[in-house]
Amino acid sequence: MNTITAEFDAAAALAARLPLPGPLTAQTCIASEVPSASASTAVVVSFVGASSADLAVVLIDTQPLAAAAGASSPLVSPADVLVPALEAATSSLGDGVLGTPSVQDALPLFRDAETSVFRLAGPSGTVGWFAVRLRGARPGAAPRRSAASAGAANLGRISNVEMAMTVEIGRTRMSVRDVLDLEPGAVIELDRSAGAPADVLLNGRLVAHGEVVVVDQDYAVRITQILDVTDGAL
Repeated sequence: MNTITAEFDAAAALAARLPLPGPLTAQTCIASEVPSASASTAVVVSFVGASSADLAVVLIDTQPLAAAAGASSPLVSPADVLVPALEAATSSLGDGVLGTPSVQDALPLFRDAETSVFRLAGPSGTVGWFAVRLRGARPGAAPRRSAASAGAANLGRISNVEMAMTVEIGRTRMSVRDVLDLEPGAVIELDRSAGAPADVLLNGRLVAHGEVVVVDQDYAVRITQILDVTDGAL
């Protein structure tokens, strides 16, 4: 297993912050080393961020956690005592939000092929295990080329193709008789009020809205909104 990973950084950060006699280290291991009975009472938490993850901690001796939680307040549980260590572990994953830890069966997480498992070792030997399963993009990974970026690259091949752009300020329906009766000075009423945005069409397809302006005594259109492909479908 490759130890130069975000998972190993998370395990090392967690080991350094655990409230146990130390120093503690994180060592890669296989999931079968974790006793099923211990994994059934693991502290499990989810992390949601740029690199989301599922994490679980199993400790052989939970008495130090119970002592740190204390008996004076029922609001603090042994799982809450692990929050600083879990926050340290997820700090290597980037910005995000750590969920509320709870004690539950983490055996499916430990046995998942996508999970990295680490042995937590102290001066007296193994003190527990840590599991982390990343979901989504890995920290520091180069962004994958999306279909949109690939499509943009393909569009570059036709960037010099000429297309007809039309600015439409309104429409109306007229009978052939009315068209034949048109004379200079006749007024045609459009289906759009004064001040409404004009439509910008590319080869007959609506692509944007704009407002008609005058530039150096020439009419022009100032783009005010670019439409999505589905919005521009006529």
